[in-house]
Amino acid sequence: MLETSFTRLVGATAPVQSAPMPGIATLDLVAAVADAGGVGMLPAPLLSPDAMRDALDRLARATRGVFGVSFLVPFLEPACVEVAARGARLVEFFYGDPDPALVKEVHGHGALAGWQVGSLEEAAAAEGAGCDYLVAQGTEAGGHVRGATSLLPLLARVLDAARVPVLAAGGIATARELAAVLACGAGGARMGTRFVAAAESGAHPAYVAALLEASAADTIVTDAFGADWPDAPHRVLRSALEAARALSQDVAGEAEVGGLRVPVPRFSVISPTRGSTGSVGAMALYAGESVTHVTAVRPASAIVAELVAGAARLLAAWEGDARASGPR
Repeated sequence: MLETSFTRLVGATAPVQSAPMPGIATLDLVAAVADAGGVGMLPAPLLSPDAMRDALDRLARATRGVFGVSFLVPFLEPACVEVAARGARLVEFFYGDPDPALVKEVHGHGALAGWQVGSLEEAAAAEGAGCDYLVAQGTEAGGHVRGATSLLPLLARVLDAARVPVLAAGGIATARELAAVLACGAGGARMGTRFVAAAESGAHPAYVAALLEASAADTIVTDAFGADWPDAPHRVLRSALEAARALSQDVAGEAEVGGLRVPVPRFSVISPTRGSTGSVGAMALYAGESVTHVTAVRPASAIVAELVAGAARLLAAWEGDARASGPR
């Protein structure tokens, strides 16, 4: 157990939040992270209000832990916000200007509101909009990247200015990295790439295998996978970009979305899940620089336990060293 400003705010026992990765963050993964004491995040894109209500009901039956819902503002379904706020402990937004009306609606239905930001200016706007916590995302992150600053410089600036808990996101996958951002003053860490390789992940086996073989140098920030979301930079495996460029056809394969089989155009934003078929390696294989440390598939509960126990040991050791080297 590691208590922080964020865990106290939301009622969790582990300062770890899993990223809301569409198709990858299955209900099983969200529940497993929550059961382990962290915060599991349900991705909202492509969910209707009824589908979201059903998912949240199933999560409430599956876990007594803390879970939330995350919305991508460009794909926001307004009717889903109320459903999310009624059924989850926290509701979060990303990739849009902080909106006080959205935050007010979340609060009005009893949930906490958060915003993932990529700059100090966006962080100030989100806090000004009434958010209860912030997520500072550095450019090391996998998936869509909002800002242009690496994590530690951004985190330091946001922590100096913010009065609410701040989570760190981007390039974090180990206990040492978790301990480092906690020592900086963060209330916890958001992790995505590490949980793509969780046993409960919905990622296609070929996607997971590619992650296990990759290092940070094998990732790249590009706007190539923007067929259905243009001008939105994202970090993927370089191999996926090369494979997509080499495809001779306009469709990479098929995926299951909302219970339907749909084509996945070349350079689509859709990442491959277990049911995907076709040229999986040419689809959007999102990966952060933390992929260097993703070397095995493990249950989400084991990942959270390892992170928390290791970070606690390191923080205790650092505190002991500081005392030993203090004034005599």
